[in-house]
Amino acid sequence: METGIKSFRNFQDAKTIVVKIGSSTLTHHTGKLDLRQMEQLVRELQDLRNQGKEVLLVSSGAVGAGMGRLGLGKKPRSIPEKQAVAAVGQGILMHMYEKMFAEYGGTVAQVLLTREDMMDRKRFSNARNTLSALLKMNVLPIINENDTVAVEEIRFGDNDTLSAMVASLINADLLVILSDIDGLYSGNPKTDPHAQLINVVEEITPAIEQLAGGAGSDLGTGGMATKIHAARLAMTSGVPVIIAHGRRKQVLSDIVKGEEIGTLFLPKHNRLQTRKKWIAFGSAVKGKIVIDEGACKALIDEGKSLLPSGIVDVQGDFLAGDTVSLARTTGEEIARGVVNYDHNHLMQIKGAKTKDIENILGYKDYDEVIHRDNLVICI
Repeated sequence: METGIKSFRNFQDAKTIVVKIGSSTLTHHTGKLDLRQMEQLVRELQDLRNQGKEVLLVSSGAVGAGMGRLGLGKKPRSIPEKQAVAAVGQGILMHMYEKMFAEYGGTVAQVLLTREDMMDRKRFSNARNTLSALLKMNVLPIINENDTVAVEEIRFGDNDTLSAMVASLINADLLVILSDIDGLYSGNPKTDPHAQLINVVEEITPAIEQLAGGAGSDLGTGGMATKIHAARLAMTSGVPVIIAHGRRKQVLSDIVKGEEIGTLFLPKHNRLQTRKKWIAFGSAVKGKIVIDEGACKALIDEGKSLLPSGIVDVQGDFLAGDTVSLARTTGEEIARGVVNYDHNHLMQIKGAKTKDIENILGYKDYDEVIHRDNLVICI
């Protein structure tokens, strides 16, 4: 490992840290809370706060805690059943957190979010302001998806994604995802004796994505695939990510010290502006624009706006001002942006020169289909 990457492992100066704890880390195989493990992590989290760091906790475990209280042997499958079990477990989980943090002098607050909170620009800003206010009051926010009211269309689906969006939202200096695996491996360590832990990922390539497997536990929803997706979101926002084993002793303190634990995902150099974060991760994607390789190069390498001449296809029913996905002809998403023309008008001007827009439509409000100030590269 190069010296530069080694030095990047030192997070002692990190001011704001988001920690995501998965269900498998917090619960026994029975589904009931592992109180000894939970207390160990609480002690580490509070110790980070005692060092002057701002800590936000994204915690799974509500469904697992509910399963334990209700005596369920298997994780519920339907959305209503999950919501009901989470409603029972959420209070249990927060009660234990509040009690444990209080023993070490800490104060916590529960924050429940849905994707709808991120999709609405005003609610996105309000969520950021609320979290910032809690941190200024020396309160540790404990964040979870609002499982009791979220429906399939607006739910995050896993707390890995939620943790990445929170890290992006508050400009965190580090995101730590604690799970039941040591990090990203070159193969499946459960079946491949030659699988090696990958210490550093500088870029998430298709090859890296292929290494991700499915969910490994009946108690959790996030397999390595969701963690890779979360890492991509955080990296794009300029936030480094470490995936590590949650049951390793002193895992958080050792990570902050710079020890080679888990897999480190290096961030992109430039942090996104708040508006662009919302475009990339918060706003609802209403459609897709397929563009040719010339347009891809202009957007990615030259930082230019999207013009109609580079458009190959238009998919979905969207209006001017909606957020759309930009994809290569191979299907790979490369960017997201706020579009200046609706679906019907884009179908008419796709492939055309800018100077011909007015002749085709009878008007021309913009030269650009998506201006570079309203566009975020996602690779």
